[in-house]
Amino acid sequence: MTLDIPNLKDFDARLRDEAHEEPTLEIPQGAPTKNTQIIAIYGKGGIGKSFTLANLSHMMAEMGQRVLLIGCDPKSDTTSLLFGGKACPTIIETSTRKKLAGEEVKIGDVCFKRGGVFAMELGGPEVGRGCGGRGIIHGFELLEKLGFHDWDFDYVLLDFLGDVVCGGFGLPIARDMAQKVILVASNDLQSLYVANNVCSAVEYFRRLGGNVGVAGLVINKDDGTGEAAAFAAEVKIPVLAAIPQDDDLRKKSANYQIVGSYESQWGPMFADLATAVGLAPPVRPAPLTQDGLLGLFSAEHTGADFVLTPATDADMRGKYAGVKASLEVVYDNV
Repeated sequence: MTLDIPNLKDFDARLRDEAHEEPTLEIPQGAPTKNTQIIAIYGKGGIGKSFTLANLSHMMAEMGQRVLLIGCDPKSDTTSLLFGGKACPTIIETSTRKKLAGEEVKIGDVCFKRGGVFAMELGGPEVGRGCGGRGIIHGFELLEKLGFHDWDFDYVLLDFLGDVVCGGFGLPIARDMAQKVILVASNDLQSLYVANNVCSAVEYFRRLGGNVGVAGLVINKDDGTGEAAAFAAEVKIPVLAAIPQDDDLRKKSANYQIVGSYESQWGPMFADLATAVGLAPPVRPAPLTQDGLLGLFSAEHTGADFVLTPATDADMRGKYAGVKASLEVVYDNV
C-alpha cells in the first residue's frame, strides 16, 4: 500500500485551520439531559483525585444515586481508599490472565462494590513494557464487551491522570465519551499548570466540533492562599468545592477511612460537592498562557519577572568562537 503524502499534509492543514475557527456548535448550558452523567475527573498525579473521588462517589451513593467509579490511572490507586487500601484486580491484568487460560472476563472478576458504589480499575502495562494511554484504550474496549453501554447508573466517574492529555488519557475529551470534565487542583503552580493544560485540550476539541466542557474546579488541600480560586475565575469556570488542608482529613485518608458520609463531620461538605457536580453545566473554558498562569502567583515565588536574555553564536561556540570569513561581496564606493 502506498501512502498519499500530499493528502495527509492537506488533512493535517485542514485540522489546523479548523482548530483556529470559532465553533458554531455551543455547549448546552442547562443541566445534562442524558440519564447517565459520565464525568471525567482530571488532575496532576498526587493532587488528591482518588481521595476526592472515593469520598464523592460514596456520598453520592448515600444520597440514593447509582454510581460507577472507574480508575483510569496506570497507578491503579483510584479505588484503594474505597476498599480500605486493598488492591483491586485491574481489567488489563485480569483480561491477560483469563486469555492465557482460555476464559472470558466476567463482571465479578473486575467490578467490586462498597456502600452502594460500584468500582473498577482499568490498570496499565508494567513500567517500560507498553503505553499507558494504549492500555486505557484497550480497557475501554473490554468494558464495551462487558456491556458498558447497557449498564444502569446515574453517574459514571472516570479518574484520569491529567499530566498528559494525549492518546488514551484524552479519550473522554477527544471522543465525547463524557458530558463534562471536573478538575482537581491545589494552590500550587504545577497542579494549576495541569488544570490549564486540560482546559486547553477541551478548548482545542471544542474548536473541532466537540461537545465536552469543564463543569468546574475542586480545590483540594486548600490553604487559603487563593491561587486556585483566581485561576478558576480567569478561565471562567466555577469552584465546586474547597476541601481544606486539614490534619484530620490527612490522617483519615492515610488510614483509608471514608469521610464522604453522613456519619462524618465532613459529610455535609461532600454532600454539597455531590449536588454541585450533578447540577454544574459543562462550560467552555478560557485557558491561560504560560505568562498568564505565572501571573497568578507572586513573582518572588515563580520568577515570573525574569527577563529572557538571548544567547549568541559566540556563547554557543565558547572557546571555539572566532571571526568567520564573510562571503558577502563588498563594493568600493565609486
